[in-house]
Amino acid sequence: MSGQKSKQGAAAKQAPLISSRQRRRLERRSVLERITSNGTIAAAVMIVAAVAAVACANTELYEPLHEWFARPVVIGIGGWEFSLTFELFVNDFLMAIFFLLVGIELKYEMTVGELRRPRQAMLPMLAAVGGVVVPACIYAVINRGGAIYGWAIPMATDIAFALGVLSLLGSRVPPAIKVFFSTLAIADDLLAILAIALFYGHAPSAIWLLAAAAVTLALAMLNRRRHFGLAPYVTLGLVLWFCLFQSGIHATLAGVILAFTIPARSDINAGGLVGWLEGKLPELDDTFDDEAHILGQHDFTHAVYGVERVMHRVTPPLQRLEHRISTPVNFIILPIFAFVNAQVRLVGVDLGALVVDPVAVGTYLGMLLGKPLGIFGMTFLMVKTGLAQLPEGVQWKHIAGIGILGGIGFTMSILIAGLAFTEIPAELLASKTAILAGSVSAAIIGLIYMGIACRERR
Repeated sequence: MSGQKSKQGAAAKQAPLISSRQRRRLERRSVLERITSNGTIAAAVMIVAAVAAVACANTELYEPLHEWFARPVVIGIGGWEFSLTFELFVNDFLMAIFFLLVGIELKYEMTVGELRRPRQAMLPMLAAVGGVVVPACIYAVINRGGAIYGWAIPMATDIAFALGVLSLLGSRVPPAIKVFFSTLAIADDLLAILAIALFYGHAPSAIWLLAAAAVTLALAMLNRRRHFGLAPYVTLGLVLWFCLFQSGIHATLAGVILAFTIPARSDINAGGLVGWLEGKLPELDDTFDDEAHILGQHDFTHAVYGVERVMHRVTPPLQRLEHRISTPVNFIILPIFAFVNAQVRLVGVDLGALVVDPVAVGTYLGMLLGKPLGIFGMTFLMVKTGLAQLPEGVQWKHIAGIGILGGIGFTMSILIAGLAFTEIPAELLASKTAILAGSVSAAIIGLIYMGIACRERR
């Protein structure tokens, strides 16, 4: 009997693990994953959506689209109903998922990335501070006594867009530059999130804030009790979003809070995993019958199911969630956001007045001049005072190029503009026009400059 089992086992081992059809399907899936994980392609999709939005806004489609954006999305349970317009659904709910991905990236960097080494991360983080303060000051000076409430519009850097542009240069860009710029952009986003939380909410409701605090505490307790299933976190995250939405604080912050409460560790001892799998192999070999149908091999499938459950829990919940939302965020949510919010209608607008509008001038100069001045100036100050040193392989010309690319502030800047000028359509149009012009200018100038600067690598 044991000899027959050995022959069956040997025959099973000689058989291919998967069929040729399944192999081709996996190969196609692998290609699709490489495409969806490419930052350049994701940035290109968002640009196409923005261009389509501008094109539609200047045709007869503008009015029907805006009527459709103003239609309410209604969610009802029994006699209870909750409604918000499609535009609010995109800007408050879908963007909370984007903020969840940003929060995951922040937590990743603080756990195993550059932000876990304070001394090494100090230079790009302080450079990000310079890249926030100087653009805001330029805007505030130009708009003193006017629409100063939009001071935070030019301070944000769009991570996906900016890194996508930088990746067009390929291997010519030294890895140290990419790391420096990634850390700077993440710190920049954190500062933009703080600005939204502190300055761009409505008068908060104490009751709903207490409810949000209670939900946050429940999320923290789940983490502390080492619960590694995603479902309770996502459910409480939805409740947290609703509480923040009702409180008056911008509801997208729920995504960041949720990200920081999801465990970044695995509940499986990775060090003992290989030994455990080796111990399971004899059981799988003994219970497998090559001549029986798989549905009838209950002992074998039960043992395999046990292995599947363990292997599924090896990947930390934070990483599992990132895998699930990164592609929808980059290829669905951000393009939808770009299409809805880049509706810049210039038909019948006095272009001369628009160009000299203080909001447009302050936003454009803040992005195109303030960003490079702030990033380069703060970096220069830190290095020359001996508080930090440039990473190996990074030169001053590279810092200047990073400063220019930092002026690409599409997603966050449009979001802040919508919060700042909700009730002032003329200023909202001026700010969005300047954001589009500033982001395109920064992308083109930065790409050309970095192409020249990285021509000769040290």
